[in-house]
Formats: sequence, C-alpha cells, structure tokens
Amino acid sequence: MGFDEEGTVEMVGEEIEDDDNDDTEPHKRGPSGLKRASTAKLREIFNKYATKEIKGEKFMTSEDFVRGFLGLFPDKNFNEESVYLLGGVADTNKDGSISFSEFQAFEGLLCQPDALYKTAFQMFDKNGNGCVTYTEFANVIQKTELYMKVPFKLDGPFVELYFGRERNRAIPYSEFSQFLHDFHEECALEAFKLKDPNRSGYITALDFQDIMLNVKNHLLTNAVRDNLVQVAEGHKVSFPYFMAFCSLLNNMELIKRVYLNAAGGNRLEPVTKEELLHSAQTMSQITPLEIDILYQLTDALHQNGWFKRNVIERQSRIVYTDLSNIAPENYIKKITARLTDIKAVETPADRSAVTAILESAYRFTLGSIAGAVGATAVYPIDLVKTRMQNQRSGPIIGELAYRNSIDCFKKVIRHEGILGLYRGLVPQLLGVAPEKAIKLTVNDLVRDKFFDKQGNIPGWAEVLAGGCAGGSQVIFTNPLEIVKIRLQVAGEVVGGAKVRAWHVVKELGFFGLYKGARACFLRDIPFSAIYFPAYAHTKAAFADEDGYNHPLTLLAAGAIAGIPAASLVTPADVIKTRLQVVARSGQTTYSGVIDAARKIMREEGPKAFWKGTVARVFRSSPQFGVTLVTYELLQRLFYVDFGGTRPSGSELQKPAGPAIISSKIDNADHVGGYRACLPILHGIETKFGLSLPRFQSTLTAEAMKAKKL
Repeated sequence: MGFDEEGTVEMVGEEIEDDDNDDTEPHKRGPSGLKRASTAKLREIFNKYATKEIKGEKFMTSEDFVRGFLGLFPDKNFNEESVYLLGGVADTNKDGSISFSEFQAFEGLLCQPDALYKTAFQMFDKNGNGCVTYTEFANVIQKTELYMKVPFKLDGPFVELYFGRERNRAIPYSEFSQFLHDFHEECALEAFKLKDPNRSGYITALDFQDIMLNVKNHLLTNAVRDNLVQVAEGHKVSFPYFMAFCSLLNNMELIKRVYLNAAGGNRLEPVTKEELLHSAQTMSQITPLEIDILYQLTDALHQNGWFKRNVIERQSRIVYTDLSNIAPENYIKKITARLTDIKAVETPADRSAVTAILESAYRFTLGSIAGAVGATAVYPIDLVKTRMQNQRSGPIIGELAYRNSIDCFKKVIRHEGILGLYRGLVPQLLGVAPEKAIKLTVNDLVRDKFFDKQGNIPGWAEVLAGGCAGGSQVIFTNPLEIVKIRLQVAGEVVGGAKVRAWHVVKELGFFGLYKGARACFLRDIPFSAIYFPAYAHTKAAFADEDGYNHPLTLLAAGAIAGIPAASLVTPADVIKTRLQVVARSGQTTYSGVIDAARKIMREEGPKAFWKGTVARVFRSSPQFGVTLVTYELLQRLFYVDFGGTRPSGSELQKPAGPAIISSKIDNADHVGGYRACLPILHGIETKFGLSLPRFQSTLTAEAMKAKKL
C-alpha cells in the first residue's frame, strides 16, 4: 500500500491501548475492548473531511477518507485505483461516496475482534452484497504488487476448490477468511514451481531469496532479509526446507511460547536445540526441521557479533531476543502515546561522542523529575524513619519519645501539624533531583557498556553498574542528607528555635556537609548494587509474552526490588544518621564509622542497628517504585532516539518490517475504533502480503480517466 514516509506507527506489544477522553462514551465498547467514539465526535470529524455534498447531505469521497482522514498516499502522483480500493472498506454501498452512517459503521467494525479479516473482506466485496465472487477476487488481486511479481494461475485447481469449476460460486465472509489465508500459502507454492520448471524439488539459493523477497517479504525483518542466502549456505534449497522456512516465520509467536515453556518463563535463559525441540513436541506441532532452521538462522544473524566472541558458551543456544529479532511484526500492537518523537541519529552507527553526551543530559533531566516525584510521595515516611533512628535508648537518655513508627507519625501530626511531616522537604527536593538523576544516569551509562549484541548483560556487570551508581550519588547525597536530617529532628525539641536549611549549611561549612560520607558510601553502594539488578530481573519477570511492561508492573517491580535493598543496608543507614545528627546534652557522640558501630553495639545492643527498618523499607520501596516508573514513562512520552539502548519493556525489541504504515498516530481525529485503522490496514499487508501500488502508472491513469467518463 502507498504510505507517507514522515513517521511510523509506534507499535509495541500485542493489543491496542485506548485512552480515556471526553470524546468517548464509557459504556460503549467493542468486543475487542477498544472504546467506541461518541456519535457527536464522529459527526464533527466526518464533517471536517467530507468534501462532497448531495441534496444538502455531506459525503466523503475515497480520496477524502484515505488521503485526507487517514493521511495515506500523500504524493501528488498517487495511485487513484489503490485509493479507490481502500476507500471501499468503508463504502459499503460501493457507490463511490461514504455517508456518515457508513463512516460510523466502519468505526464499529474496527472495534470487532476479527476486524482484520472483515476489513480485507470489504475491500474484495466490491458489490457490497456480503459475498465475494471470482470476478471480484480477480479484479482486486490482479492490482496487487504480489500478483505483479508472481502471476498466480487464477484458473487453476486451487481457485476451483473455492469458487467451483465454473467459478460461479460466491464465497461468504467466513469461507473467504479461510480462502485468503490459504491463498497466500498457495502463492509461495506457485512461486517455487516457477523457479523449478524441471520439477527437481530444488531451487537455487538466489531463487530462494527472490521468492522470499517477492512473496514473503512481509514476514522478513531486516536481519533475516540480509541473510537469506547465507542461511541456505549457498546450496540448493529443497521444497521441504522452503516450506519449513515459511512455516517457521508464520509461527514465530508460537515459537516464543515454546521457548518460554522450555526456559521456565525466563527470557534471559539460553535454551539448547534439544530443550526447545522437547518443548515443541509437548505443546505444538513445530517440526524438527523448523527447529533446525531456527538455530541456523540465529547462528547466521550473529556470526559476526556476540556469538563470535562467545562461541563456546553460547553455541547452539538461543534466548528470547533472538526470536524477537526474527519474528515478523504483528499487525496489532500496543500504541504508546508520545508527546515527542525525535530521531537524533539515523542509525546507531551514526552515534557520536556528542550524541552520547546529549543522551546522558536527557537521562539526567528526566531522572531529576522522576527523583523529585518519588521523594515527595514518600517524604512523611522518611521523616518518621529518621526520628526513629535518632531515638537513643539506655539509662542515660531517659524516656523514649516514640514507641514505634505509628506512634511517631501520630505525635508529629499532633504537635507539629500535617506540614510537620514535610519538614525539610525543600532542601530534599533541591538535592534529590541531581541525586536520583546521577544515580539513574550512571547506572544506565555503565550498563550500556556491558550489553552484548543481543541486548543481554552478565549479572556481575549489573551489580557493578549499580555499585557505580550508588557511589557516584554520594557527592549529592551526603550534603542533602545531613541538612535534611537536622531539619527533621529539629521538631523533636519542644519550644526550640526554628531551624532553617541555610543556617545548617552555614554552620557546617563545605567540609562539614560531608560528615558521615564513609557511612553514606557504606549504605549507597550496596543499596544500588542490590536494587538495580533486582529491579531489572523483577521487571523482566512481570513483562507480558512480548516483553512489554505495563506501568503497574514497573511500579510493582520497583517497589519489590526496594525491599531487600533497603532492609539489608539499614545498619549503615543508622550509623550515618547518628554521625550526621547534632548530639544533644547527655547523648553519645561519635568520631567515625567504626567508633559509632562500637558504641551503638555496646550501649544499645545489635537491635539498635535495625531501628527504623520497617519505616526505611516503607519509604525506600515505594519511593524507588514511583521514581523508576516515572523515569521510564517519561522516556516513553518524551521519546528521543539517540541510537543507544532503550529501557527494556518500553517497546518490543524487534526491527521494523519492510512495509510499515507511515502515519503519525497522534492524529487527534483518529478516535474510537479509528485508532486501530492504520495498524489493521498494515495487517492486510503484513499478514496477507496484499500490497497495493503507491504511484500512478500511465496505463492506470488513463484507465481511471475512462472510468470517470
């Protein structure tokens, strides 16, 4: 089909996400779960694009619908017949005009679970009588690029099986859907026969490549397309091999399920050929030959990359990303809304040092916003945690101010009011933005250095990246923490003078702001070394079958990963708090990390090192959950392609197919079912290979003029 090349539909996952807006009636849903648009909104949009008027009633022409509303075929020399055929999917009366009722009816059809097949059926049903005749089928199929490349025998036995020997049988929708599916497989068979006139059962590797490019091109990713001859090893290709190769590409979504079954749901687990074959035999009809081809193909795709450096460890093993790089693009995907869609470089090879710096600045900015959001969300819990950790026990100190975290929370509200829970928030926000930003940026930066060609990273590298992130943040963390802690505990003294952040900074001086830095390192490095690997693996476990993470799974992963990280480093956090707080009269003072550890153990016992653990977990766990989900969602919304890595789970990591619909999905007029229209029209290409010519030929132009006359 002919499409604009200005942008591409962002397609991630396996279902279309519809957004809630005022233009949608909340109780009108199609069976697919996609919300119907309101009649008033559809009427407004229809009137905007309709240019034809008959007896005071507005109508859309095929050009209005396809080029105006859908934004396809933008070129001046567009193929009018292709536009007319596409317009026919909404023009049920087939009179060349689309009424509002037809426009609304098609929007409802797009909400149906079998919208792909029904849309294709309406393109072939040129008379609008609910059946497709042989003549209608032949008229449309002869205009496709597939027929131009492989002249299919329309009077052959395959067509007779469906339309009868005299080809006078009309096919209803249900039978036509099966015919359309089988027809494309028959085209591949016919193409093989054309390349094998002697009926030897073999074709050359170049002929194999030619068939795949002309007949099965919609099933090929860029990586597979470039290695067709290599996977055949330059030898002749047998008919069984050819059929198995096509079947493999058709069944890649099933292969993914077979892999996940063999890997126990772990997308990072390498699976051998024997393990995959065993899984295939227990849950599907994937043949051993298809499995052999799969491993040949993955070896060919990576022979000059990661496999070459690690051939011993990874020989005859595949991971989930291998399948994603081979699998053809699905026609229905999650549509991720984007506020920006900027391409900083055309290809990763064009990535320069300046681009890398800009990418780090981009991540730093988004990390700052995410950090501020996360800190604000859990600040009251942080204040309670700090006061609990600073509370001294023993005969010298006297009566405890707080019995537990809940008691502390209640007393703060009673004596200081609700705003008392946010004492010290301003300096916290001023510091937490660069703190979280540098932590997230450094973690991403170091992780990027250890990713292999398949997008995998070893466990030790994940720990190292997290540790580097934790260590780098101390430059911001320590001054922030010491000012925040002194403001938080200031409210404990009844009638005491009001403490200001600037006064604390002046009193401490530059070097004083880094008091307790060793304890800060002792806390932050192991925290991040535990947290980031735990988050990455938890997020992967929560992803759906296509590796996509819903925002709620990101939040859950961030919160769960924070539990072990926050709890295990509590002793270091207690020591840091004691070092940074100003000791009041009668309280023990500490000269350093070791001195503090000894005195706390001697005076209060080992339990003192775990003070505030519950409050710390309840603060750090949700804080990092909110921070990470905000960070990743910001990267989805404000999308900039720097040619580097993207957060896993934000989109399906697979190359784009050869014939992606090029149209921006942020068209506000594509409401309700029409949000699925472009992916479904794309599906007619990708699933059935029915591409219509984009440009007008001289003969076609003359034919269209004659038709109009």
